[in-house]
Amino acid sequence: MNKLSLAYELHKRKLLTLLLTGVFIWSLFAVQWSTGLIHGSGLATAGQIFGAMFQPDVSADILIIALESSWITLAYAAAGMSLAIILAFFLGIWASGVLASGAKSRYFMKGTFRSVLGFMRAIHELVWAWLFVASFGLSPYAAVFALAIPYGGILGRIFADMLNDVPKEPIQALESAGASRIQCLIYGYLPNVRANILSYVMYRFECAVRSSAIMSFVGLGGLGYQIQLSLDDLQYNEVWTFLFFLIGVVVLIDLWSSQLRRRLAL
Repeated sequence: MNKLSLAYELHKRKLLTLLLTGVFIWSLFAVQWSTGLIHGSGLATAGQIFGAMFQPDVSADILIIALESSWITLAYAAAGMSLAIILAFFLGIWASGVLASGAKSRYFMKGTFRSVLGFMRAIHELVWAWLFVASFGLSPYAAVFALAIPYGGILGRIFADMLNDVPKEPIQALESAGASRIQCLIYGYLPNVRANILSYVMYRFECAVRSSAIMSFVGLGGLGYQIQLSLDDLQYNEVWTFLFFLIGVVVLIDLWSSQLRRRLAL
């Protein structure tokens, strides 16, 4: 029986690989590859852009603007992720079904809240930003909500899956001792997923910084907004100054994340 199951799984993987390969090849032929899609002086422009990478603008005015824009980008990302973590914590617990009292209620709870999480993460943060800018104008609320909703959906889904993957033996031992579902969650589920959740949250925080910079292109301020202005003015040296600041912020967050994980492991 095990051999049959293994052969069936391998057969499914081969079929899926063939299907995905076919879809990829079809997509290449489905695109209308015309000469009008390529800019005539694109190579020369690319050479200017990447050549400016070795000569970033380090004047005092640009560095001050870069520091201020980095702070705005980081503030948007931190506020958005803080709200996303709150949403993901509660929605993820409900989507995992660990608080449900029976099989039917667990099925209903998981289906309902996983659908909510799917809706939240199905729309890209840039689209959310456009929607909130149309609603609130060029307000920091637009940036924070545009990050919080999709990232809350992503974190909530991962959180729910991690809770479902917790070994059942410790939970059954707590239930045998008379622990309630809330107590099982606090003393059984959460300690098992704490380190993994923190690691994934910090990774997503790095992604949120990049998303915050991208959302700045809709006019919400930050590094992306300054990059857009510099590109419009053909000031490629300034573009790379702001890009290097963005890279620096992401690297610092990665180092901070490593320190936090190291302390938790002790």
